[in-house]
Amino acid sequence: MATALGCAVALWAGGAHAGMRAILHDLRGRVVYVDFWASWCVPCRESFPWMKALERRYGNQGLSIVAVNLNHDSKNARRFLRVFRPNFTVIFDPSGRLAQRYHIIGMPTSVLIDRRGVIRFIHVGFFLRRRGEYEQQVRELLAQK
Repeated sequence: MATALGCAVALWAGGAHAGMRAILHDLRGRVVYVDFWASWCVPCRESFPWMKALERRYGNQGLSIVAVNLNHDSKNARRFLRVFRPNFTVIFDPSGRLAQRYHIIGMPTSVLIDRRGVIRFIHVGFFLRRRGEYEQQVRELLAQK
């Protein structure tokens, strides 16, 4: 689990929107699911097990998941992580710099980035009933070479 801000996701000047080019250093050529979360976020308790399953199912096909924690104090975040034990990268953004760049307005918010580094989908919130839609978007981007 990585902990340095920016180890996998870099910043850019503007806000995030579909079609925007994201700058990814270590993850070029991969589909990246960036998830902004906090330990107090109730839907995050549902999204983490789903993201773990997604990583297991599609990681070897080119999917990388990066969870960006926004807790000001990492103690509660680390407790959350001990419970949910993610199999994907977690970075900490206690100052909210990445969240500001992405214009995060709700928890969790996920940003799905294609292999060329272009933001293709943004989801505000996590809804169990929409898991199939989210996964279909991942499969669509993985199919693009």
